[in-house]
Amino acid sequence: MALKFLDCTLRDGGYYNNWDFSISLIEEYLLAMQAVDIDYIELGFRFLDNSGFKGACAYTTDNFIRSLSVPAGLNLGVMLNASELHKFNAGPIEAINQLFAPAAESPVSLVRIACHEHEFLATLPVCNYLKSLGYKVGINLMQIADCPDVDIKKFANAASKSALDVLYFADSLGCLTPEMTANIIQILRSEWSGEIGIHAHDNMGAALSNSVRAVEEGAVWVDSTVTGMGRGPGNAKTEHTLMAFSDDRFDIRHQAPLLKLIEKYFDSLKTEYRWGTNPYYFLSGKYGIHPTYIQEMLGDRRYDESEILSVIEHLRQVGGKKFNVQLLETGRHISSQELEGTWNPAELLAGRVVLILGPGTSVSRHQKGIEEFIRINKPFVIALNIKHSVNDKLIDIRAACHTYRMVADSAFYHALTQPLVLPKSQIPEIVDKAISDITTFDFGLCIKPNKFSFHDNYAVTPSTLVISYVLAMVTSGKASSILLAGLDGFDISDPRYTEMDNILSCYQATPGALKIESITHTQYNIPTTSLYAVRRENE
Repeated sequence: MALKFLDCTLRDGGYYNNWDFSISLIEEYLLAMQAVDIDYIELGFRFLDNSGFKGACAYTTDNFIRSLSVPAGLNLGVMLNASELHKFNAGPIEAINQLFAPAAESPVSLVRIACHEHEFLATLPVCNYLKSLGYKVGINLMQIADCPDVDIKKFANAASKSALDVLYFADSLGCLTPEMTANIIQILRSEWSGEIGIHAHDNMGAALSNSVRAVEEGAVWVDSTVTGMGRGPGNAKTEHTLMAFSDDRFDIRHQAPLLKLIEKYFDSLKTEYRWGTNPYYFLSGKYGIHPTYIQEMLGDRRYDESEILSVIEHLRQVGGKKFNVQLLETGRHISSQELEGTWNPAELLAGRVVLILGPGTSVSRHQKGIEEFIRINKPFVIALNIKHSVNDKLIDIRAACHTYRMVADSAFYHALTQPLVLPKSQIPEIVDKAISDITTFDFGLCIKPNKFSFHDNYAVTPSTLVISYVLAMVTSGKASSILLAGLDGFDISDPRYTEMDNILSCYQATPGALKIESITHTQYNIPTTSLYAVRRENE
C-alpha cells in the first residue's frame, strides 16, 4: 500500500494558541502543503464544547473551510474527541448529526476520532455511522504505551469487524522506542489487515525514528506537523519526515514553500510558545508523565527550573499519565483550612525590627553594605528559602512554605545552621524526612484569595509565595516594623510582577499590617530608602 502523509499542524498546534491561526497563515500553509504533496491535512478539531474563546480551527466548520482559498486537490480532515461524543446528552450519534452533513455536501473527506482504551469499543459504532455518511474514517488509540498487549489485540480484532478505514495508534506520552513501535504494529497486524497509522510525539526525540520504523513494519499513514508544532514537545516534523522519505516519493526541491512558511510564521511562533523536545519533556517521556504538565509549567513563569524538576519527581511518584490541572496545582496551594502550628513567633520577634532578605540580585550586589547594616543596627534577620549571599552567621532564621520549592531545596536542608520556619502539617513526606535533623518552627498557613489575617501560631495569606508567608508570620509575631532587601521585582510585563504587587498591596491595606520599607532598590509600590543612608544608632 502506498504511504499516506497527514499534516495536523493546525489541529495539534492549536493547543498552544487556542486554535487561533490567522487566515493568511492558514492559506499560505495550505499552499505549502500542496507544494510538498501532502496527502491529507487535518485542519482542526470539531469541538462540542464552546466555553471560553477558541479560534476557528477548534471547530473547523464547513462554512469556515468554504471561506478559505483551498488549493485544488487537497484532502481535508478534522478530528473529534471520543470523550466529548460520549458525554453528549443526546448520545454520540446525535452529536455527529449536529457536527456533520453527509460527506457529499462537505469539503471534509476524512474524520478521525481520538479515544482512550476505555472508549475504544464504544466508539467503533460512531465510526461506522460516519462511514455511512460517506467519510473516510480513522480512530486514534491514545496512550498506546499503557495499553496491555492483550487489549491491543482485542481492539484490533473489534476494528476488523467495523467499517473503519485506518487504525491509528498515538504515542501520547512520547515514551515509545522503535522496538516498542514495531511490537505494537505486529500485535495490531495479527488481528487487523487494514491500514495502520502512527501519531508520534517527540518527548525523547524519537518521533521521526519511530515513524520510520512504523513504516518499515507496515504502517502506511504517518502524521507530522510543521516544525513539530503540537501539544507538549510536539510531533514528528513535517519538513524532516518528508526528507526522511524523499528517496521513496518526494523531490526535496519542492520543499521551498514549506521552508519559507516556517521562516515567515513558525519560527516566531516557536520562540513564543516554546514547543519542541527539551530535558523536561525527555523526563516526561521516560516517566510516562502527560506532556501537558510540562507545557503548562513552561508557559507559567512562576515555575523555575528546580520547581519544574520537583513537579516531575512528584508526578513520577503519584502518577501523571492523565493531565489534571488540580494535580499540578497541588504543589502551589496550601490548604484553605485554618490549620494552626505549634510555634508563636512572638517568642522571638515581639518588638523587634525585622529584616527580610529576598532572592533579588541586589543582595549579592550590596553584600558588604547589608552585612555592615546588620552588624550595626542588629535587626532580626529572616532569609527566604535557602540561598543568600550574606554571611550565614548574620541570619537568624529561614522560612519556606511553597511545596515544590521545599521539595527542590530538601537535599540542602541538612546543612542549614539556622532554624527553619515552615507549615509542618502541610509538607510532603520527602521534606519531612529532610528536616528531621535540623531545628524547625511550625507556623501554620492558610490560603484565602485576597486576604491576610494574623494569629498567634498561624496566618491567612493570599498566596503560597514565601514572602507572603513571612510578612504574615512577622506581623503575627508582633514585630515593630519590617525592612526588606532583595525584593528587586520582575519586569512590569511579567505576570509574576502583578502577583507580587498584589500581595504587597493587599498586605499594606490589611488592618494590623506593619510598616514596611525596602532598603534596596525595588520595582514594587512600597516605601524605599537606602541602606547606606539609614541613620545608624552608633554613629
